[in-house]
Amino acid sequence: MNFKKEVVKFSVIGSVILLSGCASLINDANIPLTFSFSDGSSGECTFKNKRGVWSSVIPTQGVMIRRSDDALMYECTTVDGRKAVGSVRSEIEGEKLAASVVFFDLGITDAITDKHRTYQGNVVIPVPAKDA
Repeated sequence: MNFKKEVVKFSVIGSVILLSGCASLINDANIPLTFSFSDGSSGECTFKNKRGVWSSVIPTQGVMIRRSDDALMYECTTVDGRKAVGSVRSEIEGEKLAASVVFFDLGITDAITDKHRTYQGNVVIPVPAKDA
């Protein structure tokens, strides 16, 4: 009888640990981001982080960008030749961090894959005003 209780106890604890949600299981590696220029003009941008490089026309309906723990850098040019350079900060999803602590996985897999990171979803890229 005592052995049976130990097996049930071990099974319950093991199930909780194995089935605890982490970002690597529930988050996609890529996230959709929408970009536009501050003056509403059109153009083209190149985005890069340590996980890859992507190009897109602006405004976008959504560019799939790989999650990373470093800032997403952008270099843009409007159709009339104005340049914009900057970055979008990488952030930690708070609920994923809390789940990692509560379920004792400490986010080890997430730290390797960066799937607990995110970028601001809708980005307005500031561009200089047109010369008069």
